[in-house]
Amino acid sequence: MDEARCRALLAAARVGRLATVRPDGRPHVVACCFAVEGDGVWTAVDAKPKATARLQRLANVRAHPRASLLVDHYEEDWDALWWVRVDGPAAVLEGGAERERALEALVAKYEQYAAAPPQGEVIALRVERWSGWAAR
Repeated sequence: MDEARCRALLAAARVGRLATVRPDGRPHVVACCFAVEGDGVWTAVDAKPKATARLQRLANVRAHPRASLLVDHYEEDWDALWWVRVDGPAAVLEGGAERERALEALVAKYEQYAAAPPQGEVIALRVERWSGWAAR
């Protein structure tokens, strides 16, 4: 699949799976909301209930500053299947202009965030590699 189609499918997707590496080297994957702008992908810590305020994904990015985000589409008609994955360096943003831009993009994409914008850290992923596949 070409990069332009990967970009369009990623931008339109509503949920992704963020993959990071734990400090001990084990993989860690969580479902997340995200926004895309150019080669930047952002996901934020929001107000949905969490087991702890010290999220593993934040510790992971701080320890190993790389991540992947996977989005996919499944249905029983396997001719309609597709997936897109982006990989690159990642950072935790606690403040600053990029964090504000990320929050604006997330609020624009998700109606739920308009009423309750995320207040926590933002994970910023800089896309170095786009990959994807589609059945058609």
